[in-house]
Amino acid sequence: MGHVKPDRASSEMTDDELADLRIAVAKAWSFATAKQWTAENPAAGQCNVTAIVVQELVGGEILKTAPGIGDHFYNRIDGRRHDFTASQFDTPVDYDDTPSTRAEASAGVTEAEYTAMQHGVLQRLARHR
Repeated sequence: MGHVKPDRASSEMTDDELADLRIAVAKAWSFATAKQWTAENPAAGQCNVTAIVVQELVGGEILKTAPGIGDHFYNRIDGRRHDFTASQFDTPVDYDDTPSTRAEASAGVTEAEYTAMQHGVLQRLARHR
């Protein structure tokens, strides 16, 4: 899986830019980005691929926690936790913020899912510029 160079360091991200990223990510989710996706729960199964693409775009760290069904991946940007896929769960996540890696998150992502997510997010962000 390739890397996208961030347009700027995460410390330069404004709250509005992070909100735009959150919207772009959610609109990019589909069956092509994770096979667990459903119209009723579009965030389902999207944590790995989302955490990877977000880190590529804005930097920060990939973290994980185990909510009882396996590892759940998310990001820390500018020292703040950002879980773009928390909506997939019926109850709030009890985060333990265990440091993770791109390689660990990538273990559950196919090249096709990664490419679809990366393209979908970049395409939607370009519309906001």
